[in-house]
Amino acid sequence: MSHSSLSHLAETLSGSEIVKLGNAISERIRNGEKIYNYTIGDFDPAVFPIPRELEEAIVEAYRQRQTSYPPADGIQELRSAVSAFIAQREGLTYGANEILIASGGRPLIYTFFKTIVDKGDKVIYPVPSWNNNHYVHLTDGQHCAIECTRENNFMPTAADILPHIKDATLICLCTPQNPTGTTLSEPALAEICDMILAENKNRPAGRKKLYLMYDQMYWTLTYDGTHHHNPISVRPDMKAYTVFIDGISKSFAATGVRVGWALGPAEVIAKMKSLLSHVGAWAPMAEQRAVASYLPQTDAINTYLAHFKQELHERLQRIYNGLIALKEKGYPVDAVAPEAAIYLTVRFDLVGKKTGTGVLSTQADVTSYILGEAKLAVVPFSAFGGGSKSPWYRLSVGTCLKEEIGEMLGKLESALSRLG
Repeated sequence: MSHSSLSHLAETLSGSEIVKLGNAISERIRNGEKIYNYTIGDFDPAVFPIPRELEEAIVEAYRQRQTSYPPADGIQELRSAVSAFIAQREGLTYGANEILIASGGRPLIYTFFKTIVDKGDKVIYPVPSWNNNHYVHLTDGQHCAIECTRENNFMPTAADILPHIKDATLICLCTPQNPTGTTLSEPALAEICDMILAENKNRPAGRKKLYLMYDQMYWTLTYDGTHHHNPISVRPDMKAYTVFIDGISKSFAATGVRVGWALGPAEVIAKMKSLLSHVGAWAPMAEQRAVASYLPQTDAINTYLAHFKQELHERLQRIYNGLIALKEKGYPVDAVAPEAAIYLTVRFDLVGKKTGTGVLSTQADVTSYILGEAKLAVVPFSAFGGGSKSPWYRLSVGTCLKEEIGEMLGKLESALSRLG
């Protein structure tokens, strides 16, 4: 088959940069190398199992032969359970017709994009951020990527967005953020919401409104006095223009269980449901039944989250402390104090340093050196749209063994000390 017979989309779609990096790491591990693999935005189930009550409910649902097609928008019991769950924990009021269930966040993001973005429509998103660039490409939208800096916690500000807002169709925000593990403050979110509300008020009748996609997949995982804020609690009028992306993937270490939900205006949710019914990316019936029975178990969830968060935070904090100790010894490394999610933002400023065999002339050389010499695998921000020269990286602790942290930091210091 000649390439010219493929679609323009297929020809121009780039694969996941993280998957490519993962393949290179797997190859090293297969060859017997010991790698500290902190690239994966996932959990090792041996280290972080899903809640026992949820696991038992899934097994029981299969025993009861819950294996038929689910309804296109998700079973009523699960939508009701999600409604009660977010009302209790976030103070948000969404009826069952404003909730859509799917197999994790991705199909919901895709169907939301397809519901509101026409060819050439401008989509505003921050970089670094997870996969927004790919979804804009999939929908033939116009990319408007906003470079974010450490000074603003790697989050876009209202001032960053304002010059681009006039003809935009969608703004994408994710907090807690993948890849940075940082969060959007309440004042910063309020400013962005006020700007969206003002823009929609000024748009003439019949013109498309500006929507906000609010990805809060990590919202339960915040640490040390960090609070998660949402647009509706901050500005209730945002309910008409906001679609939340949420689910169990990160909250309950249940990435492979594939149950996600979107919350939004009924008419938008209805169109997303229609699209989803053609794509067929529903959460399986048994898992839906199980999650519906698990979400009301408040005490069990509180117990699980307290332990889970403490284990994640301990890993993030210990690695952060170790990197700051290296920085204080004069090594060109840095890290951002962990706030949320399963990620640590780390910096390796090694371009121009001499190795035994040459010079680290690009950031890609730095990534290779750290992997080869320190056996440390982390994902460069360039994989999240952050530019090929960015010295920042995402470190994920979802598969991290606590007993290996000291050993990893020792290997890293040894590798850094050999640079001239």
